[in-house]
Amino acid sequence: MAGLTAVDTEPDVWLLEARSALAEAAKLQQAGRATDAIAWHERALAIQETTLGKDHPDLVPSLNNLARLNQAQGDYAKAGPLFERALTLLEAAHGGEHPAVARALSNLAALYHDQGLYTRARPLLERALAIQQATLGGNHLDVATTLNNLALGYAAQDLHARAEPLHQRALAIQQASLGGGHPEVARTLHHLARLAHRQGLHAQAESLYEQALVIQKEVLGEDHLDTLRTFHALAGLHADQGMYSRAEALYVRAISLTEASLGSHHPETACSLNNLANLHARQGLGSRAMPLYERALPILEASLGENHPKVAGTRNNLALLYSSQRRYEEAESLHLRALAIQEAAFGPAHPDVATSLNNLALLSAEQGEPAQAEQYLSRALDIQQALLGENHPSIAQMLGNLGWLHVAQHRLDEALPLLTRAFALSEQRLRQEALAFSESRLASFLKLLRRDEERLYALLRAHPDDARVQRLALSAVLLRKGRSLEEIACTFRAVYREFGEEDRIDFQQLRDLRTRLASLSQQGPGTRPLAEYQQHLKELTSHADALEAKLARRSAPLRALTAPPSPEDIVDRAAAALPPDGVLVEFIAYADQPLHTGARGASRAPQLHYLALLLFPDASIRVVDLGPAMPIDRAATHLLDVISRRDAAYLRPAQALYSRAFAPLVPHLGGVRRIFLAPDGQLGLVPFTALHDGRRFLLDVFGFSPLTSVKDLLPRADGVVPSTSIAAFADPVSGAHQRVVQAAPRSKTRGASAGARLDSTPGVDPTQQQWLPLPGTRKEAEAIQRLWPQAQVYIGAEATRQRLFALSPPGLLHIGTHGYSPENEVAPDGSRAIGYFGGFGGGTPPHHPADPLLRSGFILADASAPTRVAEGHGAGTRVTALEIASLNLCGTQLVVLSACDTGRGEVQLGQDVYGLRRAFFIAGAETVVVSLWKVNDASTALLMEDFYRRLAAGQGRADALQGAMRTVKKTRPHPYYWAAFMTMGRDGPLQGLASEPPRMTAE
Repeated sequence: MAGLTAVDTEPDVWLLEARSALAEAAKLQQAGRATDAIAWHERALAIQETTLGKDHPDLVPSLNNLARLNQAQGDYAKAGPLFERALTLLEAAHGGEHPAVARALSNLAALYHDQGLYTRARPLLERALAIQQATLGGNHLDVATTLNNLALGYAAQDLHARAEPLHQRALAIQQASLGGGHPEVARTLHHLARLAHRQGLHAQAESLYEQALVIQKEVLGEDHLDTLRTFHALAGLHADQGMYSRAEALYVRAISLTEASLGSHHPETACSLNNLANLHARQGLGSRAMPLYERALPILEASLGENHPKVAGTRNNLALLYSSQRRYEEAESLHLRALAIQEAAFGPAHPDVATSLNNLALLSAEQGEPAQAEQYLSRALDIQQALLGENHPSIAQMLGNLGWLHVAQHRLDEALPLLTRAFALSEQRLRQEALAFSESRLASFLKLLRRDEERLYALLRAHPDDARVQRLALSAVLLRKGRSLEEIACTFRAVYREFGEEDRIDFQQLRDLRTRLASLSQQGPGTRPLAEYQQHLKELTSHADALEAKLARRSAPLRALTAPPSPEDIVDRAAAALPPDGVLVEFIAYADQPLHTGARGASRAPQLHYLALLLFPDASIRVVDLGPAMPIDRAATHLLDVISRRDAAYLRPAQALYSRAFAPLVPHLGGVRRIFLAPDGQLGLVPFTALHDGRRFLLDVFGFSPLTSVKDLLPRADGVVPSTSIAAFADPVSGAHQRVVQAAPRSKTRGASAGARLDSTPGVDPTQQQWLPLPGTRKEAEAIQRLWPQAQVYIGAEATRQRLFALSPPGLLHIGTHGYSPENEVAPDGSRAIGYFGGFGGGTPPHHPADPLLRSGFILADASAPTRVAEGHGAGTRVTALEIASLNLCGTQLVVLSACDTGRGEVQLGQDVYGLRRAFFIAGAETVVVSLWKVNDASTALLMEDFYRRLAAGQGRADALQGAMRTVKKTRPHPYYWAAFMTMGRDGPLQGLASEPPRMTAE
């Protein structure tokens, strides 16, 4: 651009030219052409200085604009003198106590804040605030702005307790002056959300971000920069929670809006691309991340300059991706350039500097340079602890990194304190997060933590005899296994205990939503377009998820009082709960990886592996490496297949699984007779009573008490009073004229022969379906009535879903009916299974719900269709596991699911089996009896009658069932008849339900 020429021109003409230059600068700035905009701003300032003189106060707006533009470019060295000069001019013109001076102080403080110079920024803001309060009053909007700026400084140092009251005070001023729907109110809500996010208060942060978005979208529009930044912040929150699909949808939407409003080469567009790339990289999707980084970096370099901190951030991210691809030299070059930019801009003690040092440490470790890695990590950790404090959850990652580095150097004594502290901080974060999570969000978050958990198991495998490693790994198992189930069940128990009117309304809404989801999933899309159908399902699921999260937040204070024991105490608490002749056996299925591959060493894909941890009453621990999971899982699947088909050659598979999964434990068991069993993976679907040691079944050697997690072993701390009422539902599809529907030949359908229960393909009206009567379930209900005359017994058309959902929590709930699981297997003759029949043929149902709780359930009568039963049809309706999860069973001691496949479902490593059994635990049941295959109606009736006689006699739940198994085994020795059922959950006799039963024969 041409320089200024000295000519005789009136001052007004020069000022007009200055205004024209400023207008051009604004256009260029809006287009993202910051370098060109700066040149025009400098021209405008030069004209004004020539016309007005260098000390005129009217220069202040131009000085400020030019300073802000340089600040945005990361050129703090140029921005600082401009802001300082503006402050000097204002002080000279107005004195030191003028509101304009206060604004100049705030501008300079904002520059220091961007540089991480918080101690230099704070006194400027405090002086500005004092001026504003003295001259404008305590409720002026300028006061609110300065309060927000002060709060942002405190927040950047993680001084949250100081920051939040300032933001709240600013918000109150803005709401009083501007109303609740003003963009400035939204901006402060955004600040509060970010503060909550930094503290790990994700539910609170999400609520605040969403409040800000409502205002911004309505007042500013979706394409406004403030709105886009809130989209990004909310997406980042979801990413930190492991909810990657939600985050991706928000990022994609933000990119589309940014490109449309600002153009594809604007720095905000580049930042959006960078954030989406980070999300892909976080999930290991390097091929999707790379083109986004490569597109974003040139835009940022062109618009902001090569030395801007945002450019450094993207270089860091790209370097991490290069490192994952083993492109180490390129990665190191980018990391070092990024670090140099950040140190020049922010100084040596900024959080971004700590992040870069951590990344360099990881790269050095990968390259076989542990000494260099340790130096980087130690410095990064010092910075973070100085800024955040030693107990902040964000410290956990760097502690873990340093600990694993020491492990790789065979410095276990130094590593273990760091890893122990990292796990404690991770657990602290989980406890805080879980108080406001729905089930799906908690599951995502637990997956996020799973990798570090699995590294502890790999460490245990490498050091199985080290007592410190044993205790750390077992603490992780005891606190994390089944955690999702326990947290969600705890939420509903707390809601039931404090069941206010608002809770009742929300809970009923949740139940209704789940019923609609179940109905819609069973019906399939029908004539509706598939996309429309799927969108409807998504909306219902999202609404239900929001209601769950709302109930979780409201129950948080009560749930916090019943938190699990600390990592330091959990092992001792579990050991103290064991009987003298007992042992807790924790099976772990995990993805095993080498602890460290070394410099440029060949890495292998993770291998699924089984470990068993044995905890004894004296708190001693034994570790057994069971080896790769594949042969164990195959043996488990084969055994289930053989038994469920009533194959006569069942002994060899029973012995094969015994040799792989149980025999290695035997040398450690000594005089143990009671085994509290916490299975994992496919072993969660195995009846250990049916394993055979070559001489006898384990049913005849040990007493087994299967647990969902250690919480079933520990004393309850939630104050729930056990119920003592009894309810039984049986034979729900028997009509006035029971008739059998003949199935099509098995070679052509996935159906069952006469005598089995039948079901049509999902999508058919459930009231049009027909099932066979189950006389055995009627006998079970009648046996319950004899033992407990006070029991409410519903048989046939009286056994309706409406009655089930209207029940007050019973102490014992028995359901004898048809069941179904995710697998569509052929049902054996005389079983309580559902198969496909008639003209629907074989093959898979046309719609397969994603939620496993929608793929499991059972049949009850339907009170809304009584005429069909009277006409003699076996009418009924499906009750899905998802709907069961909305029952109130708080106080229910025992649920017995006397049906087929009620223990089956989708296996989630470390988090139980997702199906009916999980649903009943969520609803509040202490113990659930479930089946592992399609059970025989007649033999099940015999087993259940004996089981209930033993319960009434005061036997424990697991003991009573295994005693009944032995009784059936005497006359029906094949395990198909006696081994199908198992108890899950708490053991011990039922409280308040003892009766005077008939004398039992000796076993």
